[in-house]
Amino acid sequence: MNPADAFDPLRPRLLRIAYRMLGIVAEAEDVVQEAYLRWHQTDRAAVRDAEAVLVRTVTRLCLDVLKSARVRREEYVGTWLPEPIVDAVEGDDLTLPLMMALERLSPLERAAFLLHDVFGMDFEEVAKAMGRAPAACRQLASRARAHVREARPRFPVSEAQGSELASAFYAASRSGDMGALQALLAQDVVVYSDGGGKVKAALNPIYGQEKTVRFFEGLLRITGVNASQLVHEGFIDGLPAFVTLEKDGTLQTTALDIEDGRVATIYVTRNPDKLQGIRGLVGDKLPS
Repeated sequence: MNPADAFDPLRPRLLRIAYRMLGIVAEAEDVVQEAYLRWHQTDRAAVRDAEAVLVRTVTRLCLDVLKSARVRREEYVGTWLPEPIVDAVEGDDLTLPLMMALERLSPLERAAFLLHDVFGMDFEEVAKAMGRAPAACRQLASRARAHVREARPRFPVSEAQGSELASAFYAASRSGDMGALQALLAQDVVVYSDGGGKVKAALNPIYGQEKTVRFFEGLLRITGVNASQLVHEGFIDGLPAFVTLEKDGTLQTTALDIEDGRVATIYVTRNPDKLQGIRGLVGDKLPS
């Protein structure tokens, strides 16, 4: 059998696992490609369950990448956010806040939680994929679950509500109507901005309603009102969001975590290295 015949139908699932583990699309694609090369070299006639073998390969490759990624993340300039995926239907409920929570886990905790809680594998399968005993994997997933519990939305916002709030937030933050903006924000709202040292962005999170309003006021003093171009509205990793082209020519995504009808967290990604996929999506709306 051609190696691709068994591999290609599994590629989307393998990419989802790798992206959820790593948070970077290019790294996930590299891992899956390496798994494909190894699949070529495997005695496939002796393989009874191709999916189990390939998930195991991808998981272990991701664990290797995460060990080196931890060092890179510690050296990262400013806040690190996962690469934004627009309007993706992933077949799981792992939103951007949950992915941020996963960043605080050890690689083994992250793998056990994702494989069992998100991708539905039983602990025998998880153990084989991770090269650990089932009891150890169960314990790792339990610890991870306790850490990420707070990141799960208590009252998930509907698609219509999320889109309406995102549109209102965009209009208020770009028009200079700071009263309308403040009315949309939770008292303890937080702003995370990822420029990766490549473009201007807030180096540290901004906490609280008052400081957040001042932050957007300051931006408008620099750019002027209505200075950005809205190029896409939708969802990013499960959150209502929009994509803009800013006055300085920077492509930017803004995703909003909403709780009790207010914006609780604002995730702004500006690092151009993380926006190549977005650029491909909205390229026809950008100036040539």
